[in-house]
Amino acid sequence: MTRRQIYDIIETKSHSLASRTYDWLMLLFIVVSLVPLAFREQTVLFEVLDKVSVSVFIVDYLLRWLTADMRMANKPRWKAFLLYPLTPFAIIDLLSIVPSFTLFNRAFKLFRITRLLKILRVARFVRYSTNIQLLLKVLHKERHILLTVFFIAVAYIFITALIMFNTEDSAMFEDFFDALYWATTTLTTVGYGDIYPATDLGRVISMFSAIFGVAVIALPSGVITAGYLEQLKEKDQDKEQDA
Repeated sequence: MTRRQIYDIIETKSHSLASRTYDWLMLLFIVVSLVPLAFREQTVLFEVLDKVSVSVFIVDYLLRWLTADMRMANKPRWKAFLLYPLTPFAIIDLLSIVPSFTLFNRAFKLFRITRLLKILRVARFVRYSTNIQLLLKVLHKERHILLTVFFIAVAYIFITALIMFNTEDSAMFEDFFDALYWATTTLTTVGYGDIYPATDLGRVISMFSAIFGVAVIALPSGVITAGYLEQLKEKDQDKEQDA
């Protein structure tokens, strides 16, 4: 198999069976490699799964490095091979491999969670799903509104946390982070109940925060739903015109 064929399978937006199969196999190994992280005890089976999946990740990393010059066609060949390990996805790939080598401290095993980010590399299979494509279009189209709502929520959390922190003298709010935590759980209407105001003024602030939180949480849902319905309508109109 030539380097061009390898590149076409692992990197390009090809609809070929080989490219699709490679994507799904990589996704399968990513999921398999994460299974041991869900258990405290590491059995022999988990060790085997980890070694097999890491071997696949190493081969994938080397193949992508081998075809780096095709991916960075605008750069000299030697420079492409030199710069590839410094690219974001290459760093993610490396971090997902390193923790499995015992010569590193066990704390490095936490980096196994970066294997979740490897899904982003094989996530190009979402192009085969029309519904996902429509949702991505909606998020891109309404990004300004969604970002505005997000910043309003963050600002409101910060302001209410400041007010509560300076209003409540109880031991519940020992530092400002406790106030931020309370403001976040109240705004999202979760309210775990582990931190709560003791004064009447604090409770009034908490009620207003919860009511405001309902509106803030509901607004993005309405925006996304309306945008999604609009995209579906445009899609149906395009089908009628083509017909």
